[in-house]
Amino acid sequence: MSAPLPLAGIRVIDYSHFLAGPHLSRSLAAMGAEVIKVERPGSGDAGRSHAYIRDGRSGYFIQQNMGKRGLCVDMKDTRGAELMRRLIASADVFVENYRPGALTRLGLGYEELSARHPGLIYCSVSAYGHTGPDAAKAGFGLIAEAKSGLLAQLGVPGAPPPLLRVSIADMYAGTHGVAAVCAALYGRTRSGKGTHIDLSLYDCTVSIHDYAVQEYVMSGGAVLPRQTGADMPNSTVYGIFSAHDGHLVIAAQVDDAWVKLARLIGGEALAGDSRFHTATGRNSHRLEILPMVSAWVEAQAGQQAAIAALEAAGIPCAPVQTIDQVLADPQIIARDMIVDLDDPVLGPIKACNLPYRFADADTRPTRSAPLLGQDNAAIAAELGFDAQAIAAMEADGVLYAEKAAPST
Repeated sequence: MSAPLPLAGIRVIDYSHFLAGPHLSRSLAAMGAEVIKVERPGSGDAGRSHAYIRDGRSGYFIQQNMGKRGLCVDMKDTRGAELMRRLIASADVFVENYRPGALTRLGLGYEELSARHPGLIYCSVSAYGHTGPDAAKAGFGLIAEAKSGLLAQLGVPGAPPPLLRVSIADMYAGTHGVAAVCAALYGRTRSGKGTHIDLSLYDCTVSIHDYAVQEYVMSGGAVLPRQTGADMPNSTVYGIFSAHDGHLVIAAQVDDAWVKLARLIGGEALAGDSRFHTATGRNSHRLEILPMVSAWVEAQAGQQAAIAALEAAGIPCAPVQTIDQVLADPQIIARDMIVDLDDPVLGPIKACNLPYRFADADTRPTRSAPLLGQDNAAIAAELGFDAQAIAAMEADGVLYAEKAAPST
């Protein structure tokens, strides 16, 4: 039998939308927290209408909201406001990703909630954070990725940077939020107090730089990282190469891997060339080395033949896989990274799992994302509302649910 998950017993209110906040709270749910997604009547989270759509159901929304319970309440009504007050009083964590100040106007700002519930951990995710000259500006992941210097290093020199097809800023901010919330929960066990976590997409994306900032400041501004195409000039050989039937990556930037690669593509003469025995030497002679590697890859029977030869020689490499290949990858299957869900509309579906693995606990999601208002009645009853009061709120639209969602 699986042991309890690490966050079992923790209640999280997810009052967020689109990606960063929902990803954060979905991760907490995967680690055992009870996450209640609170949405306003009508369309709810705007992510519900984000592609890909099938039978009116968004795969995007399912991906970031699986494992949660759903509550849809009109807080402009006094009964809805009271329900929300009771829910907050029962919660450990409140997650939101609105523009700073937006929730204060609804009575859901940190100052007001923490005054009534000093143990509450309140996590805000926004484009620029709650301080600084840009705090009031709206923004999305693309904005942060552009401003952070990340996009300026991608693509072919002189061409517009390519658009990332994954939301690095949002997902990275959400992941940092998971770490911050868990740290705050641990800190509360000693202090008894909650805190306000202020996460910025822009901050998080700037923090992702592993060498660009240091390269610039330590060179006194002489080196400005720019677009370099399919390889990294400071890590030769570390890049993408093309066979006639596909692409592959080779990571032979460390000395021993380079010697193996040199011996494979050029024999002992190349492996023994002292000009390439250090990282500095290889980087200095990058324009000589890369054509040799490219020519060797192109001369192979194909992508898989090149990979087989590289792996046999002990050189780190991998194919550039398409999504269908990823889903069929035995390693991904063995690691349960694609899970089966029973969706209330779509029936059996597959979705990406999260990478959390605990030796004695199962982190696979047990339910799909909730329909709008799917758990209204159950949550209201848990908060002390009787059946008559719940029925009245449903009839008056204070508790709103999709037609497909059960009302009791």
